[in-house]
Amino acid sequence: MDDVKIYGLCIERLKFQIGNAKKRLNGSDLVNAGHVLLESYNTDDPEEIIDILELYDINERSFEAVREKLDELEYTVSILSRETLTFGITEKGHLGLYLSVNVNSPTCRRCEEAVVA
Repeated sequence: MDDVKIYGLCIERLKFQIGNAKKRLNGSDLVNAGHVLLESYNTDDPEEIIDILELYDINERSFEAVREKLDELEYTVSILSRETLTFGITEKGHLGLYLSVNVNSPTCRRCEEAVVA
């Protein structure tokens, strides 16, 4: 994992947010919703997302290219945090980072599939 990049995300901050989200959801019906918003970046503009998350090595500054980079980033932070994290657009049209919650399977499927040294 020498070439792992997490760009503008902080693993320690994410772990703290994940812990808080799980405490809030403990015994709550919200667990059935599937996703909990951890962070919202208040934009869906590719240029702003690149700046906020420090995705400066991205070649093409289109939403499709940013989405591809976000797919890579969500995979990486999911492995490192041992949770399933995904990027998506909030109801207000902003980029959000979500924790996937599944009451039947508390472990991250991506983590189970990856080889972590």
